[in-house]
Amino acid sequence: MAQEEAVPRNGNGKRRRALTVILLIFAAGLAATGAWWWLVAQWSESTDDAYVGGNVVQITPQAPGTVIAVRANDTDFVKTGDELVRLDRADAKVALEQAEAQLARTVRQVRGFYATDSQLAANAAQRESDLARAQQDLARREAAAPSGAVSREEIEHARDGIKAAQAALAAAREQQKANRALTDGTSVAEHPDVKAAAAKVHEAFIAYARTVIPAPLAGFVAKRSVQVGQRVSAGTPLMAVIPLEQVWVDANFKESQLAHVRVGQAATVVADLYGGRVVYKGKVIGFGAGTGAAFALLPPQNATGNWIKVVQRVPVRIALDAAELAAHPLQIGLSLRVDVDTHERGGPRLPQAQPAAGPQETTAVFEAPERQAAERIAQIVRQNSGAGPKG
Repeated sequence: MAQEEAVPRNGNGKRRRALTVILLIFAAGLAATGAWWWLVAQWSESTDDAYVGGNVVQITPQAPGTVIAVRANDTDFVKTGDELVRLDRADAKVALEQAEAQLARTVRQVRGFYATDSQLAANAAQRESDLARAQQDLARREAAAPSGAVSREEIEHARDGIKAAQAALAAAREQQKANRALTDGTSVAEHPDVKAAAAKVHEAFIAYARTVIPAPLAGFVAKRSVQVGQRVSAGTPLMAVIPLEQVWVDANFKESQLAHVRVGQAATVVADLYGGRVVYKGKVIGFGAGTGAAFALLPPQNATGNWIKVVQRVPVRIALDAAELAAHPLQIGLSLRVDVDTHERGGPRLPQAQPAAGPQETTAVFEAPERQAAERIAQIVRQNSGAGPKG
């Protein structure tokens, strides 16, 4: 009987030990989970609804024309200033030549104003001399009149001669004044007529230069739609240039995840392209002003009555390290996984940061025609004002 009673007691002991082990494992799991949450999970927010974003720079003509050459195709890499598309420039060339000829003609006309001014000044000086001589003649005749050597008629003629000389001098001075009004306070190059003709040359030169469409910055060509022979108008999209060294991350977090996310917090980013072997270091730089649904092409109308609550997502922008991007480049639209470290929770959730002083993005490729136009105008003025060599 004792042996029969010992069997169930031993079986119960094994079950108790197994149950104890299970409970200990469960407790250890709970403890590990709690420790993980306390040390890691509560300080981190993650999402796999994240994608690479970047600038898509549209290439559009600034003037209408017919395409005669396309220098770049999809997937090509172009540098800043490289020619992408060329338009027919025959009409623009004719207009530029006419404007340059008009400027040269205007400069020579203005030079004539200055030459005429000098001529009229000399004429006025001559009239002053004639008046002085007439006055001297009258004085001599009046002095000789008492002796009877000069008749009264001669004296009257001398007086008439003074009046005629005075009138001639007044007319010469008025002519000089009228011509001087065209030249006072200015030079040939700064004369209003020359400036107006120069503006026409500038306009024609810019129109001529715009027949060549350059790359405003370095990047990869995409979305080419232009073809040789196509007639394009100003603003027609021809292709796009994408600078992949300037990409960023748009991570779409659930609204319930954003309570402790702040600008400046560190983030780690993993791209599906490279997998976990490549980890990018990032930094939160801003939040979208609304949810993705609010800015959709057809935003939801929640006031219609057929409303179903859906957890919304808000785009969070994350900047990437430039050196890491150069080592492992990304393309726009690639899928990512983002983890944000929320240890640093100070500061406002939506800081009103002002943009940096000056333009955040700029290109100088469109400044060259302006400089070349100014140089060409100065050359034409110099050649036609007698201040430089011909040709």
